[in-house]
Amino acid sequence: MKKNLEERIEEWQTYLYQHRAIQSVDAEELEDHLRTQVKALGEVGLDDDEAFIVAVKRMRDLNSISREFAQEYSERLWKQLVFTQHEGGSSKETQRDALVAVGLAIAAGIAIKLPELFGYHLSEDDGGVFFYLRNFSFFVLPFLAGYFAWKRCLSHVTRTYLAVIFLISALIMNILPHKGEGHTVILAAIHLPIALWLCVGVAYTGGSWRNHAQRMNYVRFTGEWFIYYALIALGGGVLIGFIIFIFESIGLDAENLVKFWVLPCGIVGAIIISARLVEAKQSIIENMVPVLTRLFTPLFTALLLVFLVTLIWTGSSIKVEREMLIGFDLLLLLVLCLLLYSISVRDPHAPVGVFDVLQFLLVVSALVVDVLALWAVTSRISEFGFSPNRVAALGENLILLVNLGWSGALYSRFLIKRSGFTSIERWQTSYIPIYAVWAWIVVALFPIIFKFQ
Repeated sequence: MKKNLEERIEEWQTYLYQHRAIQSVDAEELEDHLRTQVKALGEVGLDDDEAFIVAVKRMRDLNSISREFAQEYSERLWKQLVFTQHEGGSSKETQRDALVAVGLAIAAGIAIKLPELFGYHLSEDDGGVFFYLRNFSFFVLPFLAGYFAWKRCLSHVTRTYLAVIFLISALIMNILPHKGEGHTVILAAIHLPIALWLCVGVAYTGGSWRNHAQRMNYVRFTGEWFIYYALIALGGGVLIGFIIFIFESIGLDAENLVKFWVLPCGIVGAIIISARLVEAKQSIIENMVPVLTRLFTPLFTALLLVFLVTLIWTGSSIKVEREMLIGFDLLLLLVLCLLLYSISVRDPHAPVGVFDVLQFLLVVSALVVDVLALWAVTSRISEFGFSPNRVAALGENLILLVNLGWSGALYSRFLIKRSGFTSIERWQTSYIPIYAVWAWIVVALFPIIFKFQ
């Protein structure tokens, strides 16, 4: 029989009292913390049972006996949850949710093939590739936004607002006289998915984008979505290999089938399905992001520190070739992602630890690398003049410089216990719109400023 939330909390309290893990004074504080966690998780779509399981796991860091409770009961509670979902009324809601996601994934697959009716093909000899490059976002992100709009019961005003943004974006990409392979259109095609992904965040948060907690939830969702999408992509690669193999065994070449049907439809469809899986399995996937951040944060910190020491020791300087500058921007972006996800999974009330010091070293070393990259960009501009690529690199490095610089200052204050961790989290969530603004500038204004070069 399915237990309600109050029964589960009572069971948790009983376990703690039996093991003499808490006194009466501590009980109210711990229970309040647990209920706050459950409420926050409920606001992003989890039901009471799912939210309770995740919240109890998060309580492991506050109480050792609570940690034992989580380890002992989480598996049993999860099995109970799955059982009751399949046996009870919630299974209908789960099935409906899955059907909507699958339907939208199929719609996205159909959408990416529709342009072929108008002469645009995924081949390199008829200009179709550049059409798809400009419009790829519109084949999938409106459907993803639609999924969250349906799931979060988004208001009519917010739905209209998002629809207008997608429509204007499509007009910018297809009505303005872009040159086929010009720099501005390629920059716009790269930055448009970033801008529209943040618009999807408005739907994900149910229209509460100004709420810092909801923005951080979307950051968590993005990281978890990426993990699931990567796993699906790996599985899809195996599937494609077997498709080619089995058809080749009967003397048929399946390359065109894979290249023009399976691959494009699978790429866009998997984006929707990955989002649905994250929504359905947040309590399981949630453990993956902390593991990956704790694995790669020390590695990237060591990489940047060794690089800086080598740079000083050899007296070298960063090469100003375009490929090098793009590579450094990608590296700094990856470091920023590690920083964001480390912040998103950290308990803001936990004391300063070794990993926080490591995060501070990562931020400082990334800040130094960003300054060096910024110097290289300005040197290239002074030598060759302004161009769309150089100005884009300059803007991105300046944006990263501000983010990393203030993050380093806040981390230093946190390490010496002059401020709480919440200030670091709020700074990151407050800064997210800056990336969206810059992405829209590149998409909408760069073509006009640089005369569609």
